[in-house]
Amino acid sequence: MGLLESKYTEPLAWRMRPTDLSEIVGQEHILSPGKPLRRAIDNGYLFSMILWGPPGCGKSSLARVLVKKCSAKLVRLSAVSAGVSDVRKAVEEAEASMQIEGTPTVLFVDEVHRFSKTQQDALLPYIEDGTVTFIGATTENPRYSLIPALISRCSVIEMRPLEDTDIRVILERALHDKARGLGLVPVDMEPGSVELICRLSGGDARVALNTLEMVVRSGSAGRDGTVKVTKQDILDASKMVVGKGVKDLDLHYDLVSAFIKSMRGSDPDAAIYWLARMIMAGEDLEFICRRLVIAAAEDVGNADPMALVVATAAAEAARMVGFPEAQIPLAQAAIYVACSDKSNAAYTAISKAMEQIKSKGTPAVPRHIRYAAEGYLYPHDYPGHWVSQSYLPSEAGKCKFVQLSDEGYEAKMKERLARKYESPPQRE
Repeated sequence: MGLLESKYTEPLAWRMRPTDLSEIVGQEHILSPGKPLRRAIDNGYLFSMILWGPPGCGKSSLARVLVKKCSAKLVRLSAVSAGVSDVRKAVEEAEASMQIEGTPTVLFVDEVHRFSKTQQDALLPYIEDGTVTFIGATTENPRYSLIPALISRCSVIEMRPLEDTDIRVILERALHDKARGLGLVPVDMEPGSVELICRLSGGDARVALNTLEMVVRSGSAGRDGTVKVTKQDILDASKMVVGKGVKDLDLHYDLVSAFIKSMRGSDPDAAIYWLARMIMAGEDLEFICRRLVIAAAEDVGNADPMALVVATAAAEAARMVGFPEAQIPLAQAAIYVACSDKSNAAYTAISKAMEQIKSKGTPAVPRHIRYAAEGYLYPHDYPGHWVSQSYLPSEAGKCKFVQLSDEGYEAKMKERLARKYESPPQRE
């Protein structure tokens, strides 16, 4: 092992990154000959795009290969640590590179979904005028995690999770590659051990390569220098974690759907079970937090206003402490939301209002609301600080968007409104 350790300092997963299209596996749906992306690459044409797919499927590797194929300069930023100033610096370098060398620049932003709206806005003019060709990588659905203006300037390329057969190709390549892989060390893999790494990797090539490197580097060499790797070694190395990531996007959405429906259906045991499944599958913390907060507002609402308070507090606490401790406030919030009185009045109300606006347009705000002299009645001048008057434009009619339920606190709100409208107070 001394030779291997002295030759390499970078992790195996880093060394085995694809250097050309032939080394990228599992993405035939976008890279096979004749596919639009492949035709563009073969023609040396590079355009702004968002690469969307699960961890370890090859997003960063594909970006590097694209840049190399099209003879462009690569500037890489991580949305976790980069700010607007870093974007501006990259743009300045791109302008200088084009003016001095005539070389186009590709700005690659990893984890782009972590950019704030302001940071995403900062990219727009430079993508628009072609100062940079933008490639963003994200594990989250761009429709929900990125601003529409950024999406409209890019093509969204969906990358698929790697199958076990894809992972096996990558592992075998690493075992035999003497230039970048482990080929300098004779390794005796117990039958079925490579397949075990494939299963435990959850479709994540990085996890698979890290596991392989760990068991080979930590193994004991025999007299002939051969390192023997057993299935038990692999289980010990992976700590028998049930999956390192959600293997496919369908399972990703199936798990969160089950989680949401369990809370909506007031089943705390099922909610905790599906929460545990998501956490053990390596689901993104931010994604779980968002779904909790949405459920508290959409399915509980004002039937128990504290549900949203608990969910947002739990989300903030989870972000503060991170995993594994984050599972505790997440569980607390999931149980609270599941056990709360339920109402979807807020969700249905805003949906109805938006449908009304789409179908009937946007009439002007009524004059008596815009100008007090036009007949606006000041509610605080009336008993109970309320007076009956219309706040909607006449074109909207007497719409009833809000249908309060008889559940929890919402029932009290419904009763309070009913009393007001049944006996409107008069000006004192």
